[in-house]
Amino acid sequence: MLDQTALAEFKTSLAGELIQPGEKGYDEARQVYNGMIDRRPRLIARCADAADVIAAVNFGRKNRMLIAVRGGGHNAGGLGICDDGLVIDLSLINYTRVDPHDRTVRVGGGCTWYAVDHATHAFGLAVPTGFISTTGVGGLTLGGGLGHLTRKHGLTIDNLLAADLVLADGSFVTASAAENTDLYWAIRGGGGNFGIVTSFLFQAHAIHTVYAGPMLWPLERAAEIMRLYREFITTASEEISGFFAFLIVPPGRPFPDHLHLKNMCGIVWCYAGALDKARKPLNRSAILCVRSSIWSVPCRILCFRPCSTDFSGQDCNGIGRLIFSTS
Repeated sequence: MLDQTALAEFKTSLAGELIQPGEKGYDEARQVYNGMIDRRPRLIARCADAADVIAAVNFGRKNRMLIAVRGGGHNAGGLGICDDGLVIDLSLINYTRVDPHDRTVRVGGGCTWYAVDHATHAFGLAVPTGFISTTGVGGLTLGGGLGHLTRKHGLTIDNLLAADLVLADGSFVTASAAENTDLYWAIRGGGGNFGIVTSFLFQAHAIHTVYAGPMLWPLERAAEIMRLYREFITTASEEISGFFAFLIVPPGRPFPDHLHLKNMCGIVWCYAGALDKARKPLNRSAILCVRSSIWSVPCRILCFRPCSTDFSGQDCNGIGRLIFSTS
């Protein structure tokens, strides 16, 4: 049983908000990306800044509460939510600041990758991210971060320059190559539960537009296409990336109507080099459809912003927002 006086003090100390069962917004605040997860926390602290995170960590520790940290809420296992404990929700810590001179971007711990892609694109920059725009920056980064730009520019953690964290004792620290170096090592692939990251500093790269698009084949040819893909990608230029997928074809552009909602296998390509040199590697990748003789989608070159998928947009496929297409 929580002490009500302490609970009231905790609530008034927050610049954000504290939500309890039965209160307005509770059911919405406990929802996560995986709809099968149905957990009911005792408290949800929607933190507005690092000071709120410190207060929440201290309250949870003093009251011996189970703590879950929610960034984008995209974790498939529902790790951002818990039963009967305290959820520290970072979604209000949602900001970006791009430094075009140093090619860096400072990102709040509650951001999703859409916000980062949107901010950096205006300056002709991009950070290696994942594949889906609704993924939280925190979860993807601290998990490694594999995406369209990885072959050329590394994992997301390879581009993490520094991070601000709140530790379990409530202290606030910065981890980088220059300070708290052991912690900097740890958060770049060393596991989990080292602290709550309230902001990230990333190295960005000069990428404004990419050539990209999907190739799809009938599901029964998956083994053959995977073999051909392996032969191609191991000798391909680092500028070209392709990930293999088993998928239900989305019912929208750029996929033709007769493929909508069909079970298929596919490769989603992304070329992040100079656009005037894109034809050669993309033509090389076409060997997969020529040799397999099962090309299912008309060959097109799609020109995209190099962002992760924005499902709210009308022109979007698995790479980012469509700018133009050419046959």
